[in-house]
Amino acid sequence: MQEIKSWNDETYQTYLEILKQKENLQYREFHSKLTTTKYPILGINVPECRKIAKTIIKTDIQDFLSQTKDLYYEEVLIEGFVISSITDETFFFQKLEHFLPKIDNWAICDSFCNSLKIVETSKEKYFDAWIKLLKRKEPFSIRVGLIILLSFYIKKEYLYRIYEQLDQIENDHYYVNMAMAWLLAEMYTKFPNETEEYLKISKINDFTMNKTISKIRESFRISKEQKDNMLKYKRRIKK
Repeated sequence: MQEIKSWNDETYQTYLEILKQKENLQYREFHSKLTTTKYPILGINVPECRKIAKTIIKTDIQDFLSQTKDLYYEEVLIEGFVISSITDETFFFQKLEHFLPKIDNWAICDSFCNSLKIVETSKEKYFDAWIKLLKRKEPFSIRVGLIILLSFYIKKEYLYRIYEQLDQIENDHYYVNMAMAWLLAEMYTKFPNETEEYLKISKINDFTMNKTISKIRESFRISKEQKDNMLKYKRRIKK
C-alpha cells in the first residue's frame, strides 16, 4: 500500500489487485460461516484490514472514498475504517450517509462503530445523531446507532435517555434485537440496579428481553444471585 500516494481509477484498481493478492481461502471459509453478506469475501483478517486502512488515511481520503467500487467485503470494511477516522463533522456525516446503505452484516457494522474517532471529540454533541439512527427503517442503520451507544455511551448520564429510546424501537430484525440485547446486558453489567428497574417496565419485544436475560446469565462478570434473579423477567413467547 505504501506505493499508492494518490487516488484515481488506475491506482484504485491497483489497490483492488493488492487486496486480491491477500486472499486467504482458509480464513475466508471460516469467516463466511460467521457472516452473511452480499459481498464476496477474500479472507483478509480484521487486523490486516485496519493496517491497510491506516496507510490509506495518510493519503487524500476524500479522493480515495470517491473511487470505492464495493466489489469485496474487505473493501467495504476498509472503507468503514477510513471513514471512522474522520473527525471533521461535515465530512464525517456526509460520508456516513453514503456508507450506511452499504452495511449489510454485523461484522462491518460493529467494526466500523467501535472505531469512530469523532465520538471522542464530543460524546454529548453527537449523542442525538446516534439516537436519530434508531428511528430509521433500515435494520443495519438502527444497529449502527445501537453499537455506537454500546461502544461509547454506557455511562450514568446517558442511561435513562438510552432506556427511553430502546422502548421506541419497533423494528424486530434479528440483528437489531441482538444489538439491543447486547447493549442492555452491558448496561446491566455496569449499572445493574438501574437496568433491572428498566427491565421491569420495558416495552422491548419478548425475543429481545429473553436474549438480554440469556446474555446477562452468560456473563462472567455477573454474580450467581443476579443471574438467578434475572429469570423472573423471562417472558413466555406465544407460538
